Amino acid sequence: MKRFHVHVAVDQLEESVRFYSALFGHGPTVTHADYAKWMLEDPRINFAISQRGRKPGVNHVGFQVETPEELDELRVRIDAASDTVIEQQGIACCYARSDKHWVTDPSGIAWESFRTLGEAVIYGDEDHIEHPSNSTACASSACCTPASVGSSDIPRRCC
Repeated sequence: MKRFHVHVAVDQLEESVRFYSALFGHGPTVTHADYAKWMLEDPRINFAISQRGRKPGVNHVGFQVETPEELDELRVRIDAASDTVIEQQGIACCYARSDKHWVTDPSGIAWESFRTLGEAVIYGDEDHIEHPSNSTACASSACCTPASVGSSDIPRRCC
């Protein structure tokens, strides 16, 4: 079953955790010094916030799936929607290890489809990752959105 995902960059994590906890009716499922996540059932959403030096606002949106088959189904849809898809396997991002695909909509909004494989003790991979779309290496940064996906204010790196 799919779960909608929204990741918002905030400039004051503690205040934002208090706000969203009141709005959602309970505290986050996951918390770190720079990150919090709510796994809500009503509505079914993975809502995350982070304070990692990004301009406040929507970082990216997407879909979280539970099975490899659901991720493959979304990949077919993404391929139909865009010629440029970035695929990442087993990557650490947002304190979780995931297989994922990234694409940008016509307005420049980054969309992520992913399947969580387990927890990670770091926000993002420290290893250099090769971008399939432009073959330039990137290093750890303040966000998980690959450089060639999303708006121009996203650093030319990924986690």
